[in-house]
Amino acid sequence: MAELGARHYRARRPLSGRLGSLTARILTLNLIVLVLMASSLFYLDSYRNQLVRERLGRARGEAEIAAVALARVRPDERGALIAGIGTSQHIRLRLFAPGGGLLADSFALAPPSFAFADPAHQPALQSAARLLDRGMDALLGKAAVADYRTGPAETTAAHWPEVASARAAGIAIAFERYAPDRTPVITAAAPVGGDGAMLLTLRNSPDITQSVRDARQTLGIVLGVALLATIALSLFLARTIVKPLRTLVRAAVRVRRGRDRAVVVPRLPDRRDEIGLLARAISDMTATLRQRIDAVESFAADVAHEIKNPLASLRSALESLDKVEDADLRRQLAAIAAHDVQRIDRLVTEIADASRVDAELSRTTFVAVDLLALAVALVGAREARGVNAGRVVRIDDRGSGDTVVAGDPARLERVFSNLLDNAVSFSPAGGVIAVDVSSSGGRVFAEFRDQGPGIAPEARERVFERFHSLRPDSEDFGSHSGLGLAIARTIVEAHDGTLTALDPVPGDEGSGRTGGARLVVAIPAYRGAEAEE
Repeated sequence: MAELGARHYRARRPLSGRLGSLTARILTLNLIVLVLMASSLFYLDSYRNQLVRERLGRARGEAEIAAVALARVRPDERGALIAGIGTSQHIRLRLFAPGGGLLADSFALAPPSFAFADPAHQPALQSAARLLDRGMDALLGKAAVADYRTGPAETTAAHWPEVASARAAGIAIAFERYAPDRTPVITAAAPVGGDGAMLLTLRNSPDITQSVRDARQTLGIVLGVALLATIALSLFLARTIVKPLRTLVRAAVRVRRGRDRAVVVPRLPDRRDEIGLLARAISDMTATLRQRIDAVESFAADVAHEIKNPLASLRSALESLDKVEDADLRRQLAAIAAHDVQRIDRLVTEIADASRVDAELSRTTFVAVDLLALAVALVGAREARGVNAGRVVRIDDRGSGDTVVAGDPARLERVFSNLLDNAVSFSPAGGVIAVDVSSSGGRVFAEFRDQGPGIAPEARERVFERFHSLRPDSEDFGSHSGLGLAIARTIVEAHDGTLTALDPVPGDEGSGRTGGARLVVAIPAYRGAEAEE
């Protein structure tokens, strides 16, 4: 029992886990789009680098232009030119002597054209923005950028490595540094004339950082709103999927445990999607399983009851046999015992056959079967064996189309044989049994009519119940099990057909009398390979 309980536990846990992970899967799949949108944050870094490269190129061009202009004027005119360029272009120019000393500074010759922002006086949002900038640089693995430092050393050329690089290369060289507020500072150096003096231009570019931060902020807001909407919609979607599935699981578990026969598997009639179809399929399957279980229980009870009667009679005969001295009475008791043994054997055979019908038909591959040819062959075989007991079996082909169905020939022959046995039992000596085979509306019909007393309207369904036996008075007791019509209906229904008892036909043609039992088999007509599948 412990091992069985462990198996049940292991069988239940994965189901619960799968249901629990469904919400996470929905959320994950929906978040993939947001992740793709978030990747645009990395594009902003490439956008910033492009702007910086553009400013570096422009700074080199300005440095070269300023160097050419300074080389063409007299030394005493350079101060005014440096001040004018710095003021008009909002840059800072420094002119260094060949030895590295500072000769002129536009910020000393004219009011400064720009100033660095002091981080200490900026709002907290700017501090958060700088922290985010550092985080993105670390995430993207960006190369470190030197900080722009002020102080006495900046008045010498040795403080600016781009000056030495420009003098050695003979062309303008541009550098990027970070201001105290972490905005780009673009510097460029170029040789001035042939005297070795160097020109240094400097420009603060806070607009680059601010434009990137603005774009990042806008994108962040969009992503935040989209994230909240995605989570809400994902949870709503998961709720509409997971909640009904869990309801179905709980109902299925209760049905499996069998603790509550009244448990109802919800059909979710308002759901027109696949979950609604699943719920209704499970509900129908559960109802069918319950019907099968009830049928098995009822069948077992009927079997016990039907076998109990002949067993009691057999036991009574055998117990009395030893106590009876009269030879004739002993022969009668022996005959009763033999009859009861035959009756039990017949019951066991019929019961075994009835219990195998469903299972065997579920594994059978249907083939094309001509019901008219089947009826003709069966009637001929019965006449050859003399099992019709003097009754005349007449076969009528109404000529209304093909009479081929998809089915199991042996089982369909069993249906016809049981119906003929039933008709022979109730028909009078010399009576006529009519078998009509026809086709109409995509179905093939086989109708069996006899000249017996017929079936009362209120009994036309009960005759198909197992062990229901309403036999003629002339028939020996116990010669029938009461399973023939029940087995016939089971086989017909397994072929997607019906077997019903209908009103008798007044003045049956050729019989000279009215009425009798009328049993009709209806099976879908054969539709080629589609039916076999």
